[in-house]
Amino acid sequence: MTDGLKCPECGSENVYNDGTLWVCPDCAHEWNPETASGESGADGSDVRDANGNVLADGDSVTVIKDLKVKGSSLVVKGGTKVKGIRLVDATDGHNIACKIDGIGAMNLKSEFVKKA
Repeated sequence: MTDGLKCPECGSENVYNDGTLWVCPDCAHEWNPETASGESGADGSDVRDANGNVLADGDSVTVIKDLKVKGSSLVVKGGTKVKGIRLVDATDGHNIACKIDGIGAMNLKSEFVKKA
């Protein structure tokens, strides 16, 4: 059923497909086997944008869709350019720290931006 696929974190064979991701119920790790094999980082820590381009500190990115700011009535409009991003390790998926004009400092998910 899993075609010999194992969890890259714990090595368990108890994995299942959940949409585009594979999930390990033993350690709760989620991954995409198509992008996991192509990552160039030694530990798979590359941060990629919506198009698959590798992002780095200081890059400029463009938001690809309207994003509501949690706890506020503000919206980051699609097409907004963000300069000088910082990559951060975040467990909630928000792996880009940045400052957006008119809104201020916030964190973004790399899946909602493209490299400018």
